[in-house]
Amino acid sequence: MPYLAAAVVLIGLLSVLNLVLTLGLIRRLREQGAAQPQDAGPPMALEPGAEVGDFTTTTTEGEPVSRAILIGLIGFFSAGCEPCHDLAPRFARLATGLPRLAVVSGDDPELVAVLSPATRVVVEDHNGVVSRAFQNTWTPALYLIDGEHRVVAAGGRLEDLPIESPA
Repeated sequence: MPYLAAAVVLIGLLSVLNLVLTLGLIRRLREQGAAQPQDAGPPMALEPGAEVGDFTTTTTEGEPVSRAILIGLIGFFSAGCEPCHDLAPRFARLATGLPRLAVVSGDDPELVAVLSPATRVVVEDHNGVVSRAFQNTWTPALYLIDGEHRVVAAGGRLEDLPIESPA
């Protein structure tokens, strides 16, 4: 009988120790989560200063597009992406004087129609040549590219880039 009582006490002490350690772990995870910025934006594969990879493709109008002529504002949009549909009209009417290229992943004629009057549009699969050149897996994603084919700025909103956007 004394062995049984000792076993029950030992199990009880181990349970209390487990509870204390679990609560401490939960508190530490909450502190770490609070320390990280909540609005960090989408994960961008090519950060400012990175060089865009090589690619060659054609726009919906049959115009050739390659890394060699790439400069300006590049936007990645995808079918079924609500934020992409919200951003597309603002991207299309952006009056900066910068050349623009919109890359639409998937079959979305409505999105292409919104973008195509004002910008060159490339339609490709989610892992198309332009997406691979930018190592881009997120939409919407915007990149500002300089004359040396390097990323100047990247973000998920027009406000993330150092450009003037319409009101």
